[in-house]
Order: sequence, then structure tokens, then C-alpha cells
Amino acid sequence: MPSDNLSTETPRPLTALTEDEKLFQSSVRRFAREQVLPHVRQMDEAGRFRQDLIAQFFALGLMGIEIPEEFGGQGGSFFQAVLAVEELSAVDPSAGVIVDVQNTICNNALLEWGSPAQKAKYLPRLASDTVASYALSEAGSGSDAFAMATRAEDRAAAFILTGGKLWITNAAEAGLFVLFANARPEAGYKGITAFLVERGFPGFRVGKKEDKLGLRASSTCELILDGCAVPRENLLGEVGQGYKIAMETLNQGRIAIGAQMIGLARGALEHATAYARQRKQFGKPIAEFQAVRFELAKMAVDVEAARLLVYNAARLRDAGLPFLTEAAMAKYFSSEIAERVASKAVEVHGGVGVTKDYPVEKLYRDAKIGRIYEGTSNIQLATISKKLLA
Repeated sequence: MPSDNLSTETPRPLTALTEDEKLFQSSVRRFAREQVLPHVRQMDEAGRFRQDLIAQFFALGLMGIEIPEEFGGQGGSFFQAVLAVEELSAVDPSAGVIVDVQNTICNNALLEWGSPAQKAKYLPRLASDTVASYALSEAGSGSDAFAMATRAEDRAAAFILTGGKLWITNAAEAGLFVLFANARPEAGYKGITAFLVERGFPGFRVGKKEDKLGLRASSTCELILDGCAVPRENLLGEVGQGYKIAMETLNQGRIAIGAQMIGLARGALEHATAYARQRKQFGKPIAEFQAVRFELAKMAVDVEAARLLVYNAARLRDAGLPFLTEAAMAKYFSSEIAERVASKAVEVHGGVGVTKDYPVEKLYRDAKIGRIYEGTSNIQLATISKKLLA
């Protein structure tokens, strides 16, 4: 007989989806395969994401998933944003990161910290036609994100921003930037402040676009602020709250990077499995050789383990429960396995795996950044160990 204090109900697996989530997932998966997939190679070679696809992201509601319906958004959940990033990334991780940055970092920063007037002004645009970008990193501040040199001088009606940002995702397409500068340098990181900077503000411009190893269709650019006047009403939160805003938004964004990486890994596994079934050696498909079968099995275990970590962190966030450590674990592990699974997928393909005729070559290149951006693997380990040893 079961103990009285134990539930006899079968627990729902972390990877189990509600019916609404299944419908949402299948619609994004179908869109990714039918509309994005045909253009992936061309976009990678050109180093540019198609504007018509971004327009379709908006039309489908993928750029405003958590934005309330009153502002033109979908009124959905963070978990749905994670599903969208995963499904797009299984086809093209560049597509996944565009949707990721928009939803889990920029939109959520405005939803959490924006004033009523800021929400009324910008959320309808972010849901309908304006790409957003998150501008924190600089030449001298990467993992030490708050050793920033960009300054904001308070001149009553406006802040004058001077400096520059590097490695800013979505910058080529963005019309709005959540940008950080230090308004009180003498206070150190306690002076860091967040601003909503429109692309057309005088003194602001997007500079060089980086020529990258992977995620080539996703733009990564420098930003130049030469006495950029930002109206006081575009101060996000309060002066000195930038540290808190950045940390809280990045913690959420790391879950979505985990989703990007599990999508990438799943895509690599699917390509490897399909190739193993059709590629013949010694008179039979290589999938019949135990060495290949076991390699595919280990790849599948890695993907499922990473998915459990990512989904768990996303569910915790939606439930309003602490998720800092779980987000770090999800981001760390998924980025590690994405690189490993993509590498193994290339090996399963043999010689053709390193050619551009097969998608695994691109996925392998795309995977490398997962261990670096939005907090390196070492930063995630530092976060995890801090909680472990507290």
C-alpha cells in the first residue's frame, strides 16, 4: 500500500506540454521548416538575415510572445518563448537568437522595469514592427560586464551618452536599444543605468558589423554614441538600477540561450540520424553498425538531458520561483552538449560533414558561441558553485 503522504498520481514529465503549448510548438516548427529552411544556406553565406522573414516573425506574433494583448502582443508565457527559440534554432540558430533577444531580454526588461508611458509607447511597436537589441558589452567589459566606459551625463531634461558598445546582437535591424551606461562613475557598478535608445536619436549610430564564425545571418555590430541625447523619459527604471536590470534580464536570457542550444543539438542529431539511415558502407546502412548506433544514442541522451534542464528553468521562471542556479545549469550544460553533439554529427557524416553541402557543418560553427555569449561557461560554473558552497 502506498504511504498516505505520497501522491498516487503519475507525475507529469518536465518535457510534457499542454495542448496549447503543443499547438504553438507545431506551428513554429512548421513555419521554421517551410519558410526559414529554404533560405538558411544563402543567409549564412551572405551574412544577412532576410527582412521578409523578420516581417513574418512579427506577423506570427513571435516577436511579442509575452507582451500583453492590450499592447498588441500574444499574452503568452516565457515557456512559449523558449519553445519558439528551440524550434527555430533546430533549423537555423540565427533565427532563434533574433527571437530570443527580442522576447526574453528586451521585451521583458520593458515589461518589468518600464513606466506606463514607456510601455504604451514601445510595446506595441515591439510586437508589430520594431526589432529590439540589448547593448551591454564593450571592448573592455565582457565577462566583467560592469567595467564599462560608456558614460551618461545628466543634464536635467536629457542624458548625454558618450562611448561605444561591441558585439551587440540584432543591432543591424534594431530600431530600439536597451542600452547601459554609467551615470555615476564614482559609484562604480552602482552608477550603471539603463536607457531606451531609439535608432534615430542624434549622436547614435550603428557601426561595423562583425564577420563571424557562426550565427552569420544574425547581426553582431558595434554601437557608437557621440554625445547622444536621450530624453529623460527614456530612462529605464532609475539611475543606478542598471546592474539589477541587467542581471535579472540576463538570467532569463540564459534560459533561452539554452533553448537555442538544445534546438541546435536536436537539429544536428536529426541530420545525423537521417544520414546514417541512408549512407551505405560494406553493403548496408551505417546505422546498422553498433558503433554508429551507440554514438547516436549517446547524442540523444545529451539532448534530452539538456532539454530537461532548460524546460525546468523555464517552468520555474513562469511559476515565479527562484531560477538563478537552474538557469546557469541549463545554459552551461546545453551549450556544452550543443558543441559536442554537433561535432559528433559531423563525424557521422564522415568527409561530407565538413562540406557546406550538408547542414551539420554550419551547426557545428553555430554551436561555438553558446559557451561564450550571455555568460561564459566559467561564469555559469561560478554561479552554480556559489549556490552549492553557500
